[in-house]
Amino acid sequence: MATEERIETETVGAMALAAAERFEGTAITHKEKRSWSEISYPEMGDRVRAIAKGLIAIGVEPGDRVAIFAGTSPEWTLADLGATCAGATVACIYHTSSADEAKHILENSESKVVFCEGRRQMKTLEEIREDLPGLEHVVLFDVQKTHEKEENSEEGGPVSLEELVEGGEDVDDGQVDERVESVSPQDVFTLIYTSGTTGPPKGCILTHANYMTNIAQLEAVTDLGEDPTFFVFLPLAHTFTRMIQMVALSVGATLAYSSGDKDSLMEEIAEAQPTHFPAVPRIFEKIYNQAMAQVPEDGAKRKLFEKSVEVGREVANREHRGERVGPILKTEHKIADNEFFQDIRALFGGRLRMAQTGAAPVAKEMLEFFYACGVPIMEGYGATETSAVVSTNTPENLRFGTVGKPLEGVEVKVAEEDQEILVKGPSVFQGYNKNDEETRETLDEDGWPHTGDRGSIDEDGFLTIEGRLKDIIVTSSGKNVAASNIENRITESRWISQAVVYGDERPYLVALVTVDEDEREALAEKADMSGKVDAKAMTSDGSVRSEIQTVVDAANEDFADIEQVKKFTILERDLSEKEDELTPTMKVKRQKVYENHRELFDGLYDEGDEGGSE
Repeated sequence: MATEERIETETVGAMALAAAERFEGTAITHKEKRSWSEISYPEMGDRVRAIAKGLIAIGVEPGDRVAIFAGTSPEWTLADLGATCAGATVACIYHTSSADEAKHILENSESKVVFCEGRRQMKTLEEIREDLPGLEHVVLFDVQKTHEKEENSEEGGPVSLEELVEGGEDVDDGQVDERVESVSPQDVFTLIYTSGTTGPPKGCILTHANYMTNIAQLEAVTDLGEDPTFFVFLPLAHTFTRMIQMVALSVGATLAYSSGDKDSLMEEIAEAQPTHFPAVPRIFEKIYNQAMAQVPEDGAKRKLFEKSVEVGREVANREHRGERVGPILKTEHKIADNEFFQDIRALFGGRLRMAQTGAAPVAKEMLEFFYACGVPIMEGYGATETSAVVSTNTPENLRFGTVGKPLEGVEVKVAEEDQEILVKGPSVFQGYNKNDEETRETLDEDGWPHTGDRGSIDEDGFLTIEGRLKDIIVTSSGKNVAASNIENRITESRWISQAVVYGDERPYLVALVTVDEDEREALAEKADMSGKVDAKAMTSDGSVRSEIQTVVDAANEDFADIEQVKKFTILERDLSEKEDELTPTMKVKRQKVYENHRELFDGLYDEGDEGGSE
């Protein structure tokens, strides 16, 4: 099923209702306790209509703003589509957002209704509710995760999703159809807020035409095959996950949702047996590191492993080029598959057709390893300001180390003066909500958004990302250094989860690194660490520092002297969203890290070193 000709509609609401009428298979599957529950496409359509009617009943009018403050779940998707079918514009709030962040988005979007997940989000809303006079209704996905039923029965208090639906039972289905039909492609579909690495989140205004264009562009380059299943666990408040959700629904695929339990993630992926798996690079890095940890550093098994990866890569390359795989190579590949590759594929459920990744640099060596194993990971690039995806590698057009070629209808160019990537096309946003100044700075008069990313385009049209313009460090000698380049090389090590380089107006670069908490025991064993193995002890243990120094030295070999990290310190914890050092999508807030750990950074310089702040 699910590989039928795509649905031709012009708005997201129309697409959702058409999918519910056209497809009969499973739209949504999610794990509840120990078993997986399913929602069919017709049932999804009924639930979406019921939510839309509930919203109409409480006074939501076309163009009103409805926010979703929740983690990824089937309810998120149903609320998203229900609000859209009521003619509303959906504003997204990350489920981990602080009170200040949630308040900013609810104020900026002028949301009239907010869907709320559980106790944590409800507590956050209670802190700011009095400051939001325009917020009229709070709808709870799960009453049990928030308050007892009687606490929600106060006049004007929160209501459950079930109560919202019950309140709309008298609304005629025809009203939902009228709302959907009255929406034009140029109407605003959603406000998606940037992750806020350098300031408050900005609300990107995206129309139905913007989103539907990007959906069609992605469908054209996605190897769907038979019975596609997309595993969803990244935040739906992020534009990429939300776009993948829409692509899946538009072709009648199944969305398989994680339970949200990080410790059960790999188990759930294997059980769901997805054909498509969008994920951040860190997920693949952890799997890769675990696989590599099982292989000895030398000896016969190591040689067999390296030979197997070589064989797997050669077979994959030949198949990619449409060339014949000879009998000897075929036999060698079968041995390699039995010995190594099938176990890697089994981690993803054994049906994976392609994985998609982006948002952070990916080690070429790791991509080639998975490719050899039969797990093709397609690296791409995009931004909230471009609806989601600008470019991507595909099985047909693949070049590791790049983020692929621009999608059909998307123009990409690189500015001569600073190598900034500029993008133009029908998926480009309309500006930032209530922020004309930032809109003018980002979107030039010819409609080209300035992405803030540096890059290059090769002779075959493949785009390579080379870092952020704001990540440039200017040393005391006036040299410009791209901090992200050396940071990315350092974090390729299985031991390092994060690295932040520092050195503005300083004679040389230094770095703060964090040890991957999943690898602490292994690192301690490798370093022959004596005494208690905990994060604090590891920061000062000489043998651990020696292992990290080896990592830094290896990374430095790829760079000129001025670009090398001369000293480092180990932080006793990971960078965290709680300390405002990471965005909800795990991007580092560089200036906040500098601010939080100024003494550690400054302490890495000798007293006589020139430059820098006091």
